[in-house]
Amino acid sequence: MNTIDIASGVTPHAVARLRAERLARSSKPFLARGGMKGERCPHCRIHPSHCICALRPNLPTQAGVCLLMADIEPLKPSNTGWLIADVVTDTWAFGWTRTEVDPALLTLLADPQWQPYVVFPGEFVAEGRVVHALLPDTAPSGGSDPQSGAAGGPSRKRPLFILLDATWPEARKMFRKSPYLDRFPVLSLQPEQISRYRLRRSRRDDHFCTSEVGALCLELAGETRAAQALEAWLDVFSLHYLRAKHQLPPLWDSEAHARLQALGRPR
Repeated sequence: MNTIDIASGVTPHAVARLRAERLARSSKPFLARGGMKGERCPHCRIHPSHCICALRPNLPTQAGVCLLMADIEPLKPSNTGWLIADVVTDTWAFGWTRTEVDPALLTLLADPQWQPYVVFPGEFVAEGRVVHALLPDTAPSGGSDPQSGAAGGPSRKRPLFILLDATWPEARKMFRKSPYLDRFPVLSLQPEQISRYRLRRSRRDDHFCTSEVGALCLELAGETRAAQALEAWLDVFSLHYLRAKHQLPPLWDSEAHARLQALGRPR
């Protein structure tokens, strides 16, 4: 039975832990620009009156996600890499610096169960390194249990999507100055839809937020249910975030809520 587990209790995931580590190094409080003021739920980052923790989906997937996050990205309440970690069980998050590499990141990238893909626009990469689909030795998961080996057998690797969670200028710098990523294929996505992200401004509709990129990767890996859950989770988060910001009452019966609830029902 393929269902979504709704979190009754929330435990810190990879992005939450990275945020806590980053806050511990800060000499002064981080003040988000343009967001809601006052108290926030520590788990969903929304005002407690609009908290969505009880709706949080979490799915076992064959695919994994590795977030390389620019310095203050984990501190931003509007960050959507956090939403990927909410939904995808196998999510890792690492802070990026030019001069140091977390040994745990290198250990993850060297783990033979994974086939890493650096997700980045192909127009900025040497042609021979760019792929638009999973490599033949990577298991298309179809949402099966990652421990079962059912998708493609034990000899096939699980896809690990490396997402550069940063502003576009920061992401380009991270891509150029991370030589430990140079040996991996670059997955260039070619989405047809436009971005639905509403919490930060972008000059282009084809610039996607991190969770939208994550959903596209999951879809490409055959994780359709997880991709749909992540899309719905972004929509629910955005709705509650904006209503709290503008001091409007929470809305619990939107189309996004219905989609998220439907994904939680047994097939």
